[in-house]
Amino acid sequence: MISLTDTAEGVIFSVKVVPGSSRTRCAGEMGSMLKVNVAAVPEKGKANECLTEYLAGLLGIRKNAITILSGRTSPAKQIRAAGITADTLQQILSSAARKKK
Repeated sequence: MISLTDTAEGVIFSVKVVPGSSRTRCAGEMGSMLKVNVAAVPEKGKANECLTEYLAGLLGIRKNAITILSGRTSPAKQIRAAGITADTLQQILSSAARKKK
């Protein structure tokens, strides 16, 4: 199960990014992290930008509501999504997982 932490600023969660994939998509859980394949390559922040855009679209929030707290140059990242709760995030991820099947 993905570890989610509610804070006053939003929900914090960990993401494992797999850059250079054929398409950007949620690839499920990897331990306590959300695994996301991104089509962008990991150079000059392109993969981070792609991840931010994807998560904002998936969660239905503005792109600037997604913040990479740590791991900017690593595949393992801590993300904060403002304006959303852990419960809402869990529901969205569960819905996305059902659609994938």
